[in-house]
Amino acid sequence: MKVLVTGGAGYIGSHTVLCLLEAGHEVVVVDNLANSDAESLRRVEELTGRSVDFLQVDLLDARALDDVFAGGGFDAVIHFAGLKAVGESVTKPLSYYRNNVVGTLNLVESMEKAEVRRLVFSSSATVYGASENVPLTEETPLDATNPYGRTKEQIEDILSDVGHADARWSIALLRYFNPVGAHESGRIGEDPQGVPNNLLPFVAQVAVGRREKVTIFGSDYPTADGTGVRDYIHVIDLAGGHLSALRFLANKTGTFRWNLGTGRGSSVLEVIHAFSAAAGRLVPFEIGPRRPGDSAVSYADPSAALADLGWSAQRDLASMCADHWGWQSANPGGYSADARAKD
Repeated sequence: MKVLVTGGAGYIGSHTVLCLLEAGHEVVVVDNLANSDAESLRRVEELTGRSVDFLQVDLLDARALDDVFAGGGFDAVIHFAGLKAVGESVTKPLSYYRNNVVGTLNLVESMEKAEVRRLVFSSSATVYGASENVPLTEETPLDATNPYGRTKEQIEDILSDVGHADARWSIALLRYFNPVGAHESGRIGEDPQGVPNNLLPFVAQVAVGRREKVTIFGSDYPTADGTGVRDYIHVIDLAGGHLSALRFLANKTGTFRWNLGTGRGSSVLEVIHAFSAAAGRLVPFEIGPRRPGDSAVSYADPSAALADLGWSAQRDLASMCADHWGWQSANPGGYSADARAKD
């Protein structure tokens, strides 16, 4: 297939582009580089020995998007592009609704004009909100609790309505949990801008010496060690889920929803201890108060993805930490030489 990947220079996007190329697909990436780095694509080319067509395009530029599709001849789109920091979404909700929702509307309208109706959308477990009815299934009621999560929920609604209105569309909504890890080569990985929003990249930056210590938000949850439990999934397993969804959509129409997770939860302390083992050094931490809105436990029921796609996560927490450390230790400041060290 010839696949357009929006946000393909980002963390999950770049790993998915690599897997697409390895599977023999032709890939074109559009990305505005607002929270990504084109160096990731250069390294993908290095790893695969194949070229990636890259266009620096913002999804808010509807005319530029139309131009991309006009000469594209695409068979499918995988849509990652968007703003993604939960905390920032609370302080800048308009930016999130504009970029994520309006950008997706522009994308779908351009696809419609070009008669490209096969789409894999990067959704998120944040659409479930703070539900503690675990494991979370695709039937768990949606109740996002922050603007980022609500943009994902709204986009799911929009795409569902598009698929309902026109039976020619094939749409996969992939709700994934906590992506971590990196390619085993250590050449591509997660390079967050500013202070990391998620646990494992923060732990990695502490381990490599960029930050002093990890703050654990709450140690009195009703869990085995008192710290919050989440479902962490290796980014390569996650990328494989996108390829499985793409294959599924090749000869089916309709709108489909799948959780992509391991189905197992790991506590904050378990993650810190596993990363310490992978790095061969202790990761210092302190206990802080709970954060408002945090759930005690959240993990996926991924059985539908196994049944429908034949997909399941293969890598365990030790592998996730080892690969994430391989990336962080080889690239202590990320892709940039100065590594935003003064953030």
